[in-house]
Amino acid sequence: MPTNLLKKYPELLEIMHLSENQRTESLRNIFNRDIENNPDFKFRTKQIRPVFIDGAATMGNLFNHLTREEIEEVKPDGTKFTKRIFEKDRSMRLHWIKFHIEEHKKDNVEIFSVIERDFKKRKDVTITYIYDLEQQYVIVLEPQNSGRDYYLLSAYYLNRDYGTKKMKKKLNKKLPDVY
Repeated sequence: MPTNLLKKYPELLEIMHLSENQRTESLRNIFNRDIENNPDFKFRTKQIRPVFIDGAATMGNLFNHLTREEIEEVKPDGTKFTKRIFEKDRSMRLHWIKFHIEEHKKDNVEIFSVIERDFKKRKDVTITYIYDLEQQYVIVLEPQNSGRDYYLLSAYYLNRDYGTKKMKKKLNKKLPDVY
């Protein structure tokens, strides 16, 4: 477990042999070091903050979002609901977030902003992507309205067939500047 703290990009964290509690502890140690307890967790001088999830902007919510994916399930009565479950691909790359936020990788990385529709807010929002083309890894940031900080929305490995195609479409709509 402690060896995960020594892992560097592009190595993957070794978590699949661990029990659920050990895995969570190992991932939480990485998260605490790189994000929660890191006062310099900034992208281009702007502080990165947790996004509001379920009405609260907590580091616990952010940790869950960065290590779990949302799935939709159906109850026996036919009603749909969503829940978050452990997602190995994004979890094994948790330590890549800080590496990319600090822009250590210069080649095969696209950093760009696009305007997208936020259907929950019912308005257009600017989203900034850090897209590692070589490793097929994406970090999603949203500039705060003040323009002084960012919200960390997500970070994930493009492990779905449509992922790369979706990112190419976003690249085609990129804004001239990064926001």
